[in-house]
Amino acid sequence: MSRDLPKGDIPTLILATLVDGPRHGYAIAREVERISKDALRLREGSLYPALRVLEQDSLVSSEWMTPAGGGPARRVYSITDEGRAELSRRTAEWQSYASFMNAILGQGRTPDEQSA
Repeated sequence: MSRDLPKGDIPTLILATLVDGPRHGYAIAREVERISKDALRLREGSLYPALRVLEQDSLVSSEWMTPAGGGPARRVYSITDEGRAELSRRTAEWQSYASFMNAILGQGRTPDEQSA
C-alpha cells in the first residue's frame, strides 16, 4: 500500500534524505519510497515546490551537475548547516509528539486492554 505524504511532512523527509549526501529530486523521491518500503510516495507536484521553499529558507542549497556518464544536467540538492539544525529540531519535536501519542494510545495494548 502506497500513500501520498501530508504536505507538512515533506520538508522534514527531504532534509532527512539529504543527510546522507547530495541528491537530485528524482533520487530524493525514490529514497523516501525505498526507506518506507514503498509505503510513502513523494510526487513531483509536492517535491519541487518543497525544495524551492527549503532553498529559499537556506535549509538546502543546489547546483546543476552533469552525470559522469553524460546525459542532461540535473539540479542536485545538499543540506546546509542550517538545514541540519532544523532537521534536529524537527526530529526532536516529532519524537516528543510520538511519545505523547504512544502514551495516550497505550502503545502495544489492544483496545480491550485499554478499556480495562
